[in-house]
Amino acid sequence: MTSMTDKLDEIDHIVVIMLENRSFDHMLGFLYKDQNNRSPLDHPFEGLTGNERNIDSQGQPIQVFPIPNNEYAYYWPGTDPGEGYSNTNSQLFGDYKTPSANTPASNQGFVTDFAYTLNTHRKNNASSEANWYIAEGTQPKNIMGMYTPELLPVLSTLARSYAVCDHWFCSVPTETLPNRAFVQMATSLGRLNDHDKVYDATSIYNLLEHAQVPWAIYGYDSEPILTRQSLAALPPQPQYGKFGDFAAFKQAANSNQLASYTFLAPEWGVNGNSQHPNYDVAKGEQLLLEIYQTLKNAPVWEKTLLIITYDEHGGCYDHVAPPENAAQPANCPDNLGFNFQRFGVRVPTVLVSPLIEAGTVFRTQSSTPLDHTSILSTVEKRFNLPSLTARDAAAPHVGDVLTLASVRSDDPMAHVIAPSSSAKPPAENGKAEMGPDHLQMAEAHLAGQLPIDKDYHSRYDTHFNTEAEAKEYTHAHYYGYYYNDRYRNR
Repeated sequence: MTSMTDKLDEIDHIVVIMLENRSFDHMLGFLYKDQNNRSPLDHPFEGLTGNERNIDSQGQPIQVFPIPNNEYAYYWPGTDPGEGYSNTNSQLFGDYKTPSANTPASNQGFVTDFAYTLNTHRKNNASSEANWYIAEGTQPKNIMGMYTPELLPVLSTLARSYAVCDHWFCSVPTETLPNRAFVQMATSLGRLNDHDKVYDATSIYNLLEHAQVPWAIYGYDSEPILTRQSLAALPPQPQYGKFGDFAAFKQAANSNQLASYTFLAPEWGVNGNSQHPNYDVAKGEQLLLEIYQTLKNAPVWEKTLLIITYDEHGGCYDHVAPPENAAQPANCPDNLGFNFQRFGVRVPTVLVSPLIEAGTVFRTQSSTPLDHTSILSTVEKRFNLPSLTARDAAAPHVGDVLTLASVRSDDPMAHVIAPSSSAKPPAENGKAEMGPDHLQMAEAHLAGQLPIDKDYHSRYDTHFNTEAEAKEYTHAHYYGYYYNDRYRNR
């Protein structure tokens, strides 16, 4: 539902938190099931009925089901599903190859693709030093397990108390870095995988810098190394932008120094709060509550719009076929027969502001659906910036979600408690500790390319036994390059 009243000019601060690899149905599909998929405002909600199903490799139907509320509920679906371009094709079309134009997606390949991925992980773990985490008892049918509002009280309460976007799609049907590129630059330069990590294209931060509009990118336990180093066009020492950790974000909000546009990155890795499968989803719930409480209790609250989203679906089930009317950026050439005109799978997106009416289900009236470049179009509209590519030029903004004449004074999250996990599930491969994940390795790779002085190794070390080793290497190179004296004196 949308409004004809745009109050975007009353927002001075736009804050985005982008989490990892969860689909809309997986996280929010049951949000309004008890109300026949209608919100309290009687907005239609494209959630789950409970009858959605996939067929497994034996031809048996596997129906969606609530994830059981046991001690391992927050480690679902049990391992990392397939999340790349080929896997996504298999999940949507039943074949890993690029489909012909206008081929309808059936979304019937999630169980069989998860079975393939699970089998591949097990073979790799048995034959090499691969460290795919597989919780004991993980089965292909797990991919049809969906979180309930009771298991996700933070995300679900925010979605019910403000606005949920049930037609928000990731920008490209593939994995993390191309989608994170679209939310920064409205292009992936034609890339469909995480292999190439540096993107030499103009970003939203370049536009803000040129317009002298304050911006900031914050990591969680450190500065946003992956985001900063992947954006080649960023000035090394921007005049209007800043980088920091989550503590710096909180300090900026509390001291009324929050930037006009703020992008937050979670903590990567098995011990982090990114919610990437198969990591602890409860830690992401804790992060969301802390972000909300920080903004709600800060002097910037009344003029802030918080956007909670996920970079891509990560192989998790969703029943809605992605549209095929995306605008192809000129600098995003065809790859593997794919022309970047089909969006990726739906992802959870929640909009939070005291100018949003509780119970809103927000959709656009445009024929082009909401996707990650809608964040860019919103920032561009609010701060009078040009578009980056054809994609964000065509993307609808979210200003119409702000419908209230005056700011709300209630706090719907006042009594919400974030969940926690009592223990990690036992690993099927018997490993006591996993090594760094692919995003931590990407950070290490990017940091290792920095031309630091002779007191530090400038070679990228490809082998780390633990997350701690990878993070130590990454931080030494990153802080050694940007804050040489400060880092040495720690």
